[in-house]
Amino acid sequence: MIVASADAVGDGFALAFRRRTRCYGPDAMNQRAAFACVLVGVLGAVTAAWPVLVGAVPVAGASAVVVPGEWPDWRGPNRDGISPATGLPESWSPDGDNLAWKAPYGGRSAPVVFGNRLYLQNAAGHGAETQERILALDADSGELVWEYRFNVTLSDAPPHRVGWSSPVVDPATGNVYALGMSGTLLGLSPAGELLWERYLSEDFGLLSTHGGRTVSPIIEAGNVIVAGVTAGWGSLARGMHRFLAFDKLSGAVAWVSSTGTRVFDTTYSPPIVREINGTRLVIGGAGDGAVHAYKAATGELVWRFAMSKRGINTGVVVSGTTAFVSHSEENLTDSTMGLVAAIDVAGNGELGPDRVLWTTPGLLSGYSSPLVDGNRFYQIDNGANLIALDVTTGRQLWSQSLGTIQRASPVLADGKLYVGTQNGVFYILRPGAEGVEILDAEQMMHDGDPDEIIASVAVARGRVYLVTHSALYAIGTGNGNAPATEETAHTGEHALSDEPVASVMVYPQELVLAPDEGVDFEVRLFDAHGQRVGTVREAEWSLEGVEGQIGKSGRYVAAGTEASTGSVKVRIDGHQASTRLRVVPRLPWRYDFEAMESVPSWWIAAAGKFRLQDLEGNGVLVKTNDNPFLKRTKVFMGPTTLHDYTVQIDFKSTVQRRRFGDAGVIAQRYALIVFGTKQRIELQSWQPETERTITMPLSVRPDVWYTIKLRTQNLDGAVLVQGKVWPRGDPEPAAWTIERTDRLGSGNRHGSPGFYADAHAIVTFDNLTVESNQ
Repeated sequence: MIVASADAVGDGFALAFRRRTRCYGPDAMNQRAAFACVLVGVLGAVTAAWPVLVGAVPVAGASAVVVPGEWPDWRGPNRDGISPATGLPESWSPDGDNLAWKAPYGGRSAPVVFGNRLYLQNAAGHGAETQERILALDADSGELVWEYRFNVTLSDAPPHRVGWSSPVVDPATGNVYALGMSGTLLGLSPAGELLWERYLSEDFGLLSTHGGRTVSPIIEAGNVIVAGVTAGWGSLARGMHRFLAFDKLSGAVAWVSSTGTRVFDTTYSPPIVREINGTRLVIGGAGDGAVHAYKAATGELVWRFAMSKRGINTGVVVSGTTAFVSHSEENLTDSTMGLVAAIDVAGNGELGPDRVLWTTPGLLSGYSSPLVDGNRFYQIDNGANLIALDVTTGRQLWSQSLGTIQRASPVLADGKLYVGTQNGVFYILRPGAEGVEILDAEQMMHDGDPDEIIASVAVARGRVYLVTHSALYAIGTGNGNAPATEETAHTGEHALSDEPVASVMVYPQELVLAPDEGVDFEVRLFDAHGQRVGTVREAEWSLEGVEGQIGKSGRYVAAGTEASTGSVKVRIDGHQASTRLRVVPRLPWRYDFEAMESVPSWWIAAAGKFRLQDLEGNGVLVKTNDNPFLKRTKVFMGPTTLHDYTVQIDFKSTVQRRRFGDAGVIAQRYALIVFGTKQRIELQSWQPETERTITMPLSVRPDVWYTIKLRTQNLDGAVLVQGKVWPRGDPEPAAWTIERTDRLGSGNRHGSPGFYADAHAIVTFDNLTVESNQ
């Protein structure tokens, strides 16, 4: 028997309406179309029974069906770079032959296609107006339908790396999700309306680097799953690569899993999901040089395979219980560089040499993700050489040079490989057992220079969609065919399990509450394969480390006047679980660091990087420079929804090797930083974009206390940011030293308070205050 909830019917209606009437806004709806869509939507929902309600339990028959021709994920419907489409073009020309349309929207990330909408993530604007955006285009005509812009804030990545990751579409709802370069995770409706957003840098301490490497999100088991290097609070304070799952409808945290080992790099390895031995696994490379597999529904680690002394950027492909992995860094086993390996992943735990089926050391494949085509494995190395290996033995079958620099991953469709190179050449290739035939090679140009190709193509609606640095091309007639299959239709939803309970989770996870705020916690039961089990019986709830009340139903209300961190715990049927939370009082906050035993536990990215110290009878906070990997940090405090407030702190810096330590404060995603070595101050919201930064000279002496003050104010159509710095003990200057006004579009309207340190030399802080503006 198939059961559909009312919300599932609603989603089926909405999805059917979008597909069959191509209507993306309520203003375009007419009575006849609405009636037809209701009928089709109800039938579709009853057939698919999509479980989309927050906390809803999947029921029998609850697998959503992907309509033929979709490309909702940047690596395709099955996340493996393969399309079932047929009838695709063997040749084309940027001048018009086999070209359906061209649009002036370039980028570095791959497009995704769902229904008749193509979504692309890239940069918009120039200079101070540069933002990140999600574009929605008509996939049949290339016409712009809508765009949603959001700010790049406090990122170390330069403007030309904006739009690194690709968006993803949820087949059950048509919603679009994206992870921005500065850690903004957001969900949009098919009409481009904001559903929710999270700021992972402020909530989890997601690391931003000059490289700008950002993973593309995936949708699985009702969650949006991303990964990155984070340093948060408490047990998540140590910097590690982590996988994070957020409820796709609300943005609430479902689970967080740490790799548990030292991290070497930020990476962008695209996670995939495969069912192995009855368990849906999220599999992806990480910054610790290993590939990890977690249960998709719970985040429990199943296995890990370590292979590199640096981070992994390439994706994993899986055939049966064999995973194919690759990288181009130094190998763990010896001093050679690069590896492709086949691993038996039917086991659990740490997978050692006994699980390695074959290896090809020395193959430098660090950027482009591979493919499995029957009994052949395809990988493009960093020098743009396409290499085919035998999947059983790893023996090289053939190699074909495509250029000199490679980043894009190939896509296999209709027996052909579609791939571009960073040299700007786009290839259509026909691979075989003994070699590859070049069907077409087009040198893409822009303003007289090669138009580089970083992104993979999307294959949908009988066309191949190509993104170059400067433009977007739709190649083909649109008459191709892409039959639906069980493999391409799976979205990770399962029927209820009648197996014994193996694990328990509390939902939601990782909360920030103010006193008197409440939340309803839910207990979720899972079997050994990570499938939901039955209904929850009466649970026993308790609190640890936080004040408040929790009832038998799981309703918690925070209390207390001081900040605290702790957990809400549950015990049921011999199993126990917990969720972490921070209770943060409302403003004002004042810290003089007197009589404090430890750095405040609720601060993000502070633990292990600062120490409390007595200085001439006064308590101070010290940023040491004894660990080069931890010398630079942004500390965030409290919820990301705060606005219209002032942050102030005292600091002094020593000098080491003629360099000062740098110090600053953060308010509403703006930073005011004193650079002692350069003898200047900077008011910045995104430092690498120099037009977003105001610089003024400032005379700073070593071992002298100064006070830094930063104020933000939301105006009707803009954001006013004002800062000042003066020697501590002197009267506060009446005038602001430095200020800027950001118009509404590019202004940051809210954000978590914080402070900054870069300990080229020891930096000492005192008297931190955060107050609402009067």
